[in-house]
Amino acid sequence: MIVIGVDAHKRTHTLVAVDQVGRKLAERTVRATPDGNADAATWAARWPEVTFAIEDCRHVTRRLEADLLRAGHRVVRVTTQLMSGQRRSGRERGKSDPIDALAVARVALREPDLPVAHLDGPSREVKLLADYRDDLVVQRTRICSQLRWHLHELDPELEIPSRGIRRRRVQDELSQRLADMLGVVAQIARELLERCRQSTVRINQLEGQLRQLVRAMAPQLLDIPGCGVLGAATIIGETAGVHRFRSKAAFARFTGTAPIPVWSGNSSRVRLNRGGNRRMNCALHMIAVTQARGIGPGKAYLDKLMAEGKTRTEAIRLLRRRLSDVVYRTLKAIDASISDTAEQMLVAAA
Repeated sequence: MIVIGVDAHKRTHTLVAVDQVGRKLAERTVRATPDGNADAATWAARWPEVTFAIEDCRHVTRRLEADLLRAGHRVVRVTTQLMSGQRRSGRERGKSDPIDALAVARVALREPDLPVAHLDGPSREVKLLADYRDDLVVQRTRICSQLRWHLHELDPELEIPSRGIRRRRVQDELSQRLADMLGVVAQIARELLERCRQSTVRINQLEGQLRQLVRAMAPQLLDIPGCGVLGAATIIGETAGVHRFRSKAAFARFTGTAPIPVWSGNSSRVRLNRGGNRRMNCALHMIAVTQARGIGPGKAYLDKLMAEGKTRTEAIRLLRRRLSDVVYRTLKAIDASISDTAEQMLVAAA
């Protein structure tokens, strides 16, 4: 088995091939273009069995991964932390593209359970739409803040409800108030109000599009009490295929709900995990908070933990960990159902 480590950049990719014990065999730099990716696949064809190990920077490596997968190569992803740790422990001092690519390759030899890359499926569409909607929400919040200050300058006695500017009725009322006002401040306020109106329309359209995708891909997620369309879209987009996780514990580590052990000797202690995917952690937290209000089985579990002496914060964390397992089982069931359907279609076609 030959492992080819890749240090990817915007303009070039540096490849270093190593054997089973990590000895450097060859080095190559290709352009970060489709032709360069094809050149990398052709260069790797000199060895009968090859695995590509790529530093996990998917905004840079996504096209390279797809081209290598289409060429029939196996691709694994190496986190930057693992790569940098291997580079620091290496005998060659300094930092360069070949040194980084060599470190990536040696990490792939050392770590047997690295994530395996797959071609993007419908889950990436969900993630792109959800991320785009979140960006628009952030922009709308900034616009609303600017608009509030201008409205306060124009009319200090004007009272606007919290989060009211994004409502159509409030927007229409503000538009009528600003229509007869003169001056640059009023002009800017009208433009900001129109931008807010357009952003709200687009945000609602994206939410409707996400609702259709989630109901088609994973309607079972919506059956979890407290999990709405946006939470389900975040789970689908960030998970990017539950087959990537070997167990519910690995999934909990990914979601940041698995506690970190911090003990030595006879005591057994853990501390809060502040790592993991924070978007997934936030989605699970929103489900936990919703269930804590009495929607679903989470309230009874929360009361039980608090009766045992846990604080509400600690109980919410434990509920979040349990919900991670629920989401994992749900996604596995969906994955199994899709596999069974595909198998039945193949049998029927035969």
